[in-house]
Amino acid sequence: MPVPVQPSRSLPHKLSVSRQQQRTDATRAKLLSAAEHIFAKDGFEASRLEDIAAEAGYTRGAFYANFESKEDLLFALMERLVAERVEEIRTMLERHNSPADRIRALRDYYAQLACNRRWALLLLEFKLFAVRHPEARARLVERYRRLRAPGRELFESVLRQLDRKLPVSSNAATIGLSALSNALLLENVLDPRALAPDELQFLLGLFFDALIGLRTAAIP
Repeated sequence: MPVPVQPSRSLPHKLSVSRQQQRTDATRAKLLSAAEHIFAKDGFEASRLEDIAAEAGYTRGAFYANFESKEDLLFALMERLVAERVEEIRTMLERHNSPADRIRALRDYYAQLACNRRWALLLLEFKLFAVRHPEARARLVERYRRLRAPGRELFESVLRQLDRKLPVSSNAATIGLSALSNALLLENVLDPRALAPDELQFLLGLFFDALIGLRTAAIP
């Protein structure tokens, strides 16, 4: 006599877990978006968890279900923003076939960073927090180095295709490019009349050209 086959419970369970994970991911994403807005507006130190949770439509309980602390939230936000930027660059480079076109596209992307006000403010908040809290500094610096690595590797790959050698290490080059763009943008945020947007982009492009060792217009 055949043994009756019991209905499997695994599929409904998997669906339930999947839906729960989707809800968790959605909650986390909303909290990160709220933090991005409030950190840039009020500053990291002055921002309150209650305000971030309320902006996202949740309570403090929802915050602590997803993040251990405000520091944890800040770094998760940096991870998301850096990952988005690296993916933007990767997608942009994939649209071009020749190394010359890729370096031009990379130069244009870099010059356009002068328009990203929120990014400069958030990066400044992150660095100020690390500087002001020695107990967290080494941990944050180590994690930030790992965050920068994919962008540096993309930069190195384009340079290898062009057979170009930098006058400094690729690490120093990417740090220099980032530092100048952030510094100029902060000057513009402080006094929008100090530098016109086209002047900002010109200065960034000029530094990029000097660092690479050629004018982009002359790339064969």
